[in-house]
Amino acid sequence: MRLLVSTIFLLMALSMCESSTLKDTCRSVAAGNPSVTYNNCIKTFQADSASATAGARGLAAIASRIAEAVANATSARIAALRASEKDARTRERLGVCAEVYADAVDQLGEAAEDIARGGDEANQDAVTQLSAALDAPGTCEDAFGEADDASPLAPEDAHFTKLATIALAVAASLSPPTISD
Repeated sequence: MRLLVSTIFLLMALSMCESSTLKDTCRSVAAGNPSVTYNNCIKTFQADSASATAGARGLAAIASRIAEAVANATSARIAALRASEKDARTRERLGVCAEVYADAVDQLGEAAEDIARGGDEANQDAVTQLSAALDAPGTCEDAFGEADDASPLAPEDAHFTKLATIALAVAASLSPPTISD
């Protein structure tokens, strides 16, 4: 019986500990990014149970991996759309999307590695990679917008933008801002 009570107490304590870093991080992300709500940030991190006990560096890596998984899924959807598309111009536009999402997958993987490595230089490298990955949805949407075509990837692009924004905001918080002369 004592073991059960101790276990329950320990689980409650861990739950409260995780809440602090995660909640503080999501408050900060939501305050600095009008496109990301606090609840959306929390929901994003709930996709990975390690978020419950992660510090800021861990949350940055987790957010990068979550965004990478979504970029991979979007790449797979793009490939399926391209394979079934009859119109050559639409296939070409989807090709642009395929290219930028493939780059985003690589950039997000590199960002997660940089975050894990730690240190100011690695953190700045991660921020650079995450910033580049964040360009993918806009470039994809632009490929369709230039021809006044509706993008079949608008929902995926919007979702990825939110995830990449969260990853970038958390990674950016790991290092003090650089001051240029």
